[in-house]
Amino acid sequence: MTALERSLWGWGHAQRFPDLEARRAQGELFQAALGFAIGEPAAPAALDEIQIAKPRVPVPAELEAFTRSDLEARVLHAQGKSYRDLIRGFHGRFDNPPDFVVSPRSEAEVERTFDWAAGANVAVVPFGGGTSVVGGVECPLPPGRRGVVTLELSRLSRVLEIDDVSEVARVQAGALGPVFEAQLQSAGFTFRHYPQSYTHSTVGGWIATRAGGHFATGRTRIDAFVESARMLTPIGWYESQRFPSSGAGPSPDASLVLGSEGTLGVITEAWLRVQRPPKFRARASLGFSSFHEAAHAVRSIVQAGLQPANCRVLDPVEAQLNQVTHTGDAVLLLGFESTDHPMSTEVQRAVELAQAAGGRLSGPVRETSTGPTEEADRWKQAFIDAPYLQNVLVSCGVIADTFETACTWSRFEALDRGIRARVGKVLEEVCGAGVLTGRITHAYSDGVAPYYTFLAPGRGGAELEQWEAVKEAASSTLADLGGTITHHHAVGRVHQRHYSKERPVVYGEAFRALRARLDPSGLLNPGVLEAQ
Repeated sequence: MTALERSLWGWGHAQRFPDLEARRAQGELFQAALGFAIGEPAAPAALDEIQIAKPRVPVPAELEAFTRSDLEARVLHAQGKSYRDLIRGFHGRFDNPPDFVVSPRSEAEVERTFDWAAGANVAVVPFGGGTSVVGGVECPLPPGRRGVVTLELSRLSRVLEIDDVSEVARVQAGALGPVFEAQLQSAGFTFRHYPQSYTHSTVGGWIATRAGGHFATGRTRIDAFVESARMLTPIGWYESQRFPSSGAGPSPDASLVLGSEGTLGVITEAWLRVQRPPKFRARASLGFSSFHEAAHAVRSIVQAGLQPANCRVLDPVEAQLNQVTHTGDAVLLLGFESTDHPMSTEVQRAVELAQAAGGRLSGPVRETSTGPTEEADRWKQAFIDAPYLQNVLVSCGVIADTFETACTWSRFEALDRGIRARVGKVLEEVCGAGVLTGRITHAYSDGVAPYYTFLAPGRGGAELEQWEAVKEAASSTLADLGGTITHHHAVGRVHQRHYSKERPVVYGEAFRALRARLDPSGLLNPGVLEAQ
């Protein structure tokens, strides 16, 4: 994917944004499904219509060979892909563009960038694929700084080494998901970590944000895949040793690298656990009378010790909007896979547990590798395409965004009811109407990760205020009812205030001390994880 193919303002590739008539037709379909009026689609601002602040610092000679400062480069790296980013970008508003974009071709050029920035008093924002939905890559000018530059690693994207005995691969952090996967497949391996942003996000970004991926149980987040990592900090290189596991003190990766969000260093490489492609698959889908009934089935399955790769629940509205079913049921999508043996025993037992919880099979259980069930196939395609639909909805004046959390099973039903009641009330008060849908994306023996989507009519010029009111209602409700501010979307700047209340006070003090030690001048991504 080249810079010319990326959308200036929205998700993914620019070519995937439909023309006016297609967007009008999609808007009419959504209007019928959502029950509120959707506006006439508008056109996004073109590049020659966008005006941004002039660079505050010039490109230095020592970085010129691998740096861009043109309008397109600065716009493409100005912000992420949340609703807040999309609505501003659609109208040509890029509030905090970097002064220029550095694209190093080697670790030596990453070091050169750090050395220059420290001497020039310029902040550095690490940038993977730019898919952040929490303000992780948009940096307002920090107090006392002369400027802000983006450091993106797209040129560092190779698999450098594969240990096929241990089944781990050493990969550069700038590799996009499909680029990494293609290199692994040529060597007979696969990664099996597919966040929704997979096609446009990077290995380094996954690690820095503790991204969630394909598996609903077991290896749910990138944490479980990282064997060791290499990161450049402002005071030097940091690299953990390769071990399958270690009890030698706090984990050097979990403590410093995973979830650091570009505040302690720039991740340049990692050793990641890979696997042979699965040969055996088994899938089933079941309908339930309610979302909570389906959630109870999931709890029964994971607490029985089963580890399905897919164990997702869609509430009735979510299932209908994604064209999985129109029966009014909540839907549980089950999938098992193995590189070694048939999964018939596992899937049959999971189905038995789900049926005992009230589930009704939607079709036959498939225990072959011939492909997914029809329902799972529709869901997978809808899952991949959802961000592109958000582009269309934004163009039609619809506020469309998501939030996710995790909580213990004992808190789940109260949290879900509270979210639906409080966020639903704010949608009505602030937007006049709205729809809130829910799904379960990841499950553990002790808890669950619910994920919510809200859609509402926006008022021209007031969309950001409306979005902020809904987002605050959701965030404060999660905190009140025992949910984390994020299960896998990271903290960034959007979640910083709630995150600072969620973590232990002493931990916050220790993290600030650690950050001061590794980045004494506050060079890296100011405002992320900590207030500026």
